[in-house]
Amino acid sequence: MTIWVNEQIDPSGMIYACIACCNESQAKDCHDSFAKNLTEKQKAAGWTAILRIVESWDDVPVNALKLD
Repeated sequence: MTIWVNEQIDPSGMIYACIACCNESQAKDCHDSFAKNLTEKQKAAGWTAILRIVESWDDVPVNALKLD
């Protein structure tokens, strides 16, 4: 199983927002939205939007919104 995990991470490395799903297209749309919604000030401060793949729901952060 492939699970796509979108994370918006603040400069200290804390996950600010996280959405996980099994649909690649939905995950890429979410990632684009996360990245687009970061302001220039946030980007300059070190905020990032990351899209990564995991193989198990056990590898998804606990606080994630899980879409199946």
